[in-house]
Amino acid sequence: MVKKSHGFRARTRSLMSKKVRSRGLQPLSNVLIDYEIGQRVDIVIDPGFHKGMPHRRYHGRTGVITGKRGRAYEIDVSLGKAMKKLIIRPEHLRPNRG
Repeated sequence: MVKKSHGFRARTRSLMSKKVRSRGLQPLSNVLIDYEIGQRVDIVIDPGFHKGMPHRRYHGRTGVITGKRGRAYEIDVSLGKAMKKLIIRPEHLRPNRG
């Protein structure tokens, strides 16, 4: 009997699985978007990219970009009464339309 993997992001892949028709890597145009400080973004986790992936509790939330750290962005997200600072790569971000 083979043991279940407990490795890096092993649990997140099954929970945040993609729809069958949208499998594979996302288009490069989504990754190459340059976000500006103060811009509102939606957090949409892409399970195809493990690096810079936020916790699943932030999936679907909207935050404000406060800075850049390497390839990733610093984002302030409200969670209850607290403001959380997340470091997320652009693969898991979308521009907010609202």
